[in-house]
Amino acid sequence: MNYLTDRKRAQGTGAGGEGTHHHWQMMVSSAALVFLVPLFVFVFANGLGRSYEEVLAYYGRPFPAIVTGLTMVVVIIHLVHETQVAIEDYVHGVAEKLSLMAVAAFGYTLIAAGLFALIKLAL
Repeated sequence: MNYLTDRKRAQGTGAGGEGTHHHWQMMVSSAALVFLVPLFVFVFANGLGRSYEEVLAYYGRPFPAIVTGLTMVVVIIHLVHETQVAIEDYVHGVAEKLSLMAVAAFGYTLIAAGLFALIKLAL
């Protein structure tokens, strides 16, 4: 026989308690992307149609390299968090945990590879 109140039985079965943090994280990254994406399009368009040496010199300057790197990092982190929310909503059990680990690993691998390529291009 279990002598728990309804409140005690329900406690711990509700929300994960991280919704506000995730919401603010997504709002900040979305606000950053509002400015970064048009800036990136402008920077990337200026590099199009140039020769290889001109592109190397262009991305060797700090502004295009920083804008490209920031845009890439913020976009990938934003997409990783959105994908994690979708996985948490629709996948459960061991598959959920494995999917979350795979998405995080893939996202951070993309960031590392992209920054490595950008540094290699800029230097």
